Amino acid sequence: MSRLRRGLRTEIPLPTRLVSNEEFPPLPQTPAQRAVEHRILADAGRFGPRLGLGRRDFLRTSGGIATSLLAMNAVFGRFFDVLPVEAAGPAAFRERTGPSPFVFDVQLHYVGASYDPADAEAGRRGAVSKGALLGLRKRARRLNPGLAADRGTLADLSWENFVKEVFLDSETAVGLISTPPGPYPQEAVVPPREMTHIRDEINRITQSRRMLAHGLITPQLGQADLDFMDMQAATLKVDAWKGYTGAAPKGFDRGWFVDDEKIAYPMLERARKLGVRRVCLHKGLPLGPVADYNHPRDVLEAARDFPDIDFLVYHAGLLGVSAATPAGEVPWTTEFCRMKKPKPDLRNIYMELGSTFGQLVTTQPAACAHLLGQVIDAFGADHVLWGTDSIWYGSPQWQIEAFRRFEIPQALVDRHGYAPLTRAAKEQIFGLNAARVFGVDVAATRNEIPKDYLGRMKMAYLDEGPAPSHIWYGWVTG
Repeated sequence: MSRLRRGLRTEIPLPTRLVSNEEFPPLPQTPAQRAVEHRILADAGRFGPRLGLGRRDFLRTSGGIATSLLAMNAVFGRFFDVLPVEAAGPAAFRERTGPSPFVFDVQLHYVGASYDPADAEAGRRGAVSKGALLGLRKRARRLNPGLAADRGTLADLSWENFVKEVFLDSETAVGLISTPPGPYPQEAVVPPREMTHIRDEINRITQSRRMLAHGLITPQLGQADLDFMDMQAATLKVDAWKGYTGAAPKGFDRGWFVDDEKIAYPMLERARKLGVRRVCLHKGLPLGPVADYNHPRDVLEAARDFPDIDFLVYHAGLLGVSAATPAGEVPWTTEFCRMKKPKPDLRNIYMELGSTFGQLVTTQPAACAHLLGQVIDAFGADHVLWGTDSIWYGSPQWQIEAFRRFEIPQALVDRHGYAPLTRAAKEQIFGLNAARVFGVDVAATRNEIPKDYLGRMKMAYLDEGPAPSHIWYGWVTG
């Protein structure tokens, strides 16, 4: 792990090595991933010139993602519904599958100014230049003259790049800003006050509800946490709570369980009283002093005791998968699904896919198929939520394209009784479920988006020629 480094710039539109969101150590590139990478580059070198494009420019097109998924099929077996014609005909996939789904990403990240106040990372290899972001600002000002008075700060540049990666370079329509924890909630990587400020600014500029934001809960702090919840609900108008059960604030040496009647239940009762009844919990991807606090088993009892609160299990509770993991077993998630199945009336738990889908689909697609099959079987396709953990993983578009085409192989469907991943199921997961949980009117939002400033910015951006970065902002093993 001595060769860990932040950020990776490539020509390839999807990561061919594990990228970490800073909540787990990234494993080195596997031989299979290396084979995928070599195949993508070789095939792009052949297909690009046929379209009058160099390899790099070809890989920025939809043909580039099709080529990448074809390479994945060639190495791992057929997990993606992609045809060779799609590498040469960018519209071929949409012609046979229909329009794009409504995408609501419930786990998005950017890095605030306080994270790197000296701009020390600006000179690192693969960093996004301020000049590129200022170019985006100029295009925005042409469409929204009101931005001319905005002189900008480093924080603006950070969230501007977030806007480019998420809204201009992907089909994401609505997003929820989250943050990793800090020594205290007010000192998180992006504190709640900043998350909600950026949410409000994006929604003000776009004149539509494009962004939502988390507040933070740290129930070990007792009354101080309850008071902070009061402020976040009344002043910041947070849309949901985010809690890290495995994290310990400064001065504490252990995490907490959401079914702890002394520590967690006062927080849940306050969430109920404040009317913010969505509690998002980091589960899986162990961080903090004691890994077991990250296991999702404690959610079951809390969900039973608080039926009017929706519990969103982030990362689908995944511990992690290695080559030694038994086939069909997805550590922690499989166990949690088995615990949930005898409780069909428990309908206020949702499984979220951030980092989990992104890391499994590019390293072990078979494990990804098992995880999706199991969570849909135990919780229902209407209780699985789309999240990407971007921008750690760069633009979410590669994950959108991969999930749109991902299939559970028929052999696994027959052997394990999994439901096939239908278009209807994917539409629920991509956004319809989150829209229901967060009270977003999908039809109205679809109508607003082409007219809002961000929609117009995107049309101008696409007319000028999109320039996806193909940068992964998380940690990788060099």
